Amino acid sequence: MRIQYFLVVVLSFITNYTISQSSIGHTTLNIVDSSRSRTIITEVYYPSETVGDDVAVAIGSYPVLVFGHGFAMTWQAYDNFINQLVPQGYIICFPITEMSLSPNHQDFGLDLKFVATEMQALNLNNNSIFYNAIAPKTALMGHSMGGGASFLAAENNTNIQAVVNFAAAETNPSAIAAAINVTVPTLLFSGSDDCVTPQDQNQNLMFSNAASVCKTLISINEGIHCYFANNNFNCEFGEGFCNSSINIDRETQQSITFSFLTPWLNYILKDNETDGETFTNALETSASVNYTQTCEELSVENIAFNVGIEIFPNPTQGFLNYNIASNISDGIIKIYNVRGELLNQYSINQTRGVLDLKQYDKGIYVLTYTNRFTTYNSKIVKY
Repeated sequence: MRIQYFLVVVLSFITNYTISQSSIGHTTLNIVDSSRSRTIITEVYYPSETVGDDVAVAIGSYPVLVFGHGFAMTWQAYDNFINQLVPQGYIICFPITEMSLSPNHQDFGLDLKFVATEMQALNLNNNSIFYNAIAPKTALMGHSMGGGASFLAAENNTNIQAVVNFAAAETNPSAIAAAINVTVPTLLFSGSDDCVTPQDQNQNLMFSNAASVCKTLISINEGIHCYFANNNFNCEFGEGFCNSSINIDRETQQSITFSFLTPWLNYILKDNETDGETFTNALETSASVNYTQTCEELSVENIAFNVGIEIFPNPTQGFLNYNIASNISDGIIKIYNVRGELLNQYSINQTRGVLDLKQYDKGIYVLTYTNRFTTYNSKIVKY
């Protein structure tokens, strides 16, 4: 993180935020990590039928987002995420530890990780307002320092399903190094004009190192560091020392961010295939961003089967027939979703047969056939 960023320490906090009052509940949790003798105060916002503190959660089951704040920033600076994501059906948690002028990045990462695990435990606690209200999928998120800490929290973490961060900053220990051990789907946002955590020194390296099965880096044209959040004096004072260019405004940067973030979360955490297509289409058509994407397991481009294998009908409503030439039979068919997750596999020892895909949701899948000689691939559409 560049030296200008730390100049914010000379000023006190100035905050003036308004949280939307539309179906958003709030509670403060004191989450105790006994292994570290540490209490993690966490501000939690969630879908509710009535607005207020400690009100009942709206009937439903909601994925959890654990969000790490930036250096010298309070969680209220991220009310834009609260107002956008809670009404979409997410529970968002803000651990408010490590808010001093000399934060411990490792402890902050451990806090994010522990809160994510404990929120799932509250789903089973009938004394909690979150009893039976939490979906099994969780994402780690964060801005700036909190973005770097999200990688520390995700490293070798089997209890999360996604990582998202915004202008993520290098940390100590290194978030760039920790990314090597992050395998879940990952989405990184950066601003092309960010002079606090420049993309080439921070997010590019995190993206390159991430071992995610599918990872995307979105750079917002003329975007800057602080505009991912709402007005925060400390952040903007620090950025003012290095940014003299003309940028897009805050509202525009946040609108662009949410146009990608919301469908991506809906796809990854709610298995909404339509939102997955919306996200992909937006990447391909938006003039507001540049992006890099790597999905190692598969590509959803049309990959036709080679001669000797026939799959039909495609698109299909449920059943899929296969004909395999006798000289290449005796192999394995595998079905993947577009995130590269293996859904099922079938041992094939006959030249003809039928696969039942009725249990799968509508959407795009990838079928592979492998024998001892070669592997064939095809995109399958279920409608």
